[in-house]
Amino acid sequence: MSECLFCKIASREIPATILYEDEHAVAFRDINPQAPVHVLIIPRQHIASLAELKPEQTALMGHLLWVCAEIARQEGVEAEGYRVVLNTNRAAGQSVFHLHLHLLGGRHMRWPPG
Repeated sequence: MSECLFCKIASREIPATILYEDEHAVAFRDINPQAPVHVLIIPRQHIASLAELKPEQTALMGHLLWVCAEIARQEGVEAEGYRVVLNTNRAAGQSVFHLHLHLLGGRHMRWPPG
């Protein structure tokens, strides 16, 4: 998707602080952090939202969750705890329509969220 902000970050057309990347995923710092650790984890493949996910992409979702855990270890928030958030569509707060997970840590998370 040539107009997608996250596709452009994944292809390095737009700069970002990339913490992890492989052939399936890219993880980078959020430019508007909501916690001391706020990292976005995206698939390289353009998927607009979780609602668009196909059965053949379930392994990719598992990989994205593994990347979240790996980043949490790298960022030193694994032991204390962290939150993974996935917003789907506008009413849930999704503003960039490329599936992405938010990894949040480094502060106490309250419940209920949102």
